[in-house]
Amino acid sequence: MADFDVIVIGAGITGLTAAKAAVQSGLRTANIEALMFGGLVVNINELDGETTGSGTDFASNLMMEISDLGVENLSETVSTLAREGDRLKVTTDAGSHQARAVIIASGAKLKRLGIPGEAEFEYKGVSQCADCDGPMYKDEEVVVVGGGDSALQEALVLAEYCKRVHLVHRGAKFSAQQHLVDAIKQHENIRPVWNSVADAILGGQMVEKVRVRNTADNTTVEIPCTGFFAYIGLQPSIEFAPAELARDADGCLVTDANLSTKMPGVFAAGAVRAGYGGLLKHAMADGNTAAKSAKAAVGG
Repeated sequence: MADFDVIVIGAGITGLTAAKAAVQSGLRTANIEALMFGGLVVNINELDGETTGSGTDFASNLMMEISDLGVENLSETVSTLAREGDRLKVTTDAGSHQARAVIIASGAKLKRLGIPGEAEFEYKGVSQCADCDGPMYKDEEVVVVGGGDSALQEALVLAEYCKRVHLVHRGAKFSAQQHLVDAIKQHENIRPVWNSVADAILGGQMVEKVRVRNTADNTTVEIPCTGFFAYIGLQPSIEFAPAELARDADGCLVTDANLSTKMPGVFAAGAVRAGYGGLLKHAMADGNTAAKSAKAAVGG
């Protein structure tokens, strides 16, 4: 059983930042990630804000930094986290590891609509990454569901390739930032479908159309398309977290200002915690705060 000062669960930007800060403070640090490093940011072709460039490049640079600094990167799936005496035990599909502190930074995944056809047509027209798959839909029609920042950002990416982007939103106006709303208006091939929800994804071998229902009068229409993208929010990836850790109504872990949970030595940072800001700068700030708190908990 490997023994560390701190284990960071998750290799998104929050987790990578936390691991970097922890190892730089002198802690023996491990980072555990089952999937590809970087998290959801790798889906972003051009970062919007203070940091520029692609999300993949930004995450890759961080990953190389922590590797060079001596962080032990473990490609494993975490199943449980529990306290055993003065240590925390992290059990994975490859065994178990001990640490004096654990930072939960396992991020979040895109919510599913749960409608007929969504699971059946995954990778057959149902996608969650416009930057990755946009070129596949050149001169085609696609449906995007959502009205927030992510939905509008992805619609704008798809508009560069697609003949028509049907932007389905349950409200009468978008909730996204105004500059994104303004950008949507500049694209004639983006068609908002107001006060509507997607009811089903239909097709044979691949996606062929989406049934959309108007929430005002319950009438339905079928929109011919070859691609379907839903961006309706995130849910935290914390299935392994102990039941005694408090959660809010959205299932996010509750922490104090130092990102401490109710379990001594366990901290939560980034999209897994209640009150997280959601921007790249917030991810990095959370990572640094969690590492600082872990250092204080470990001592020295």
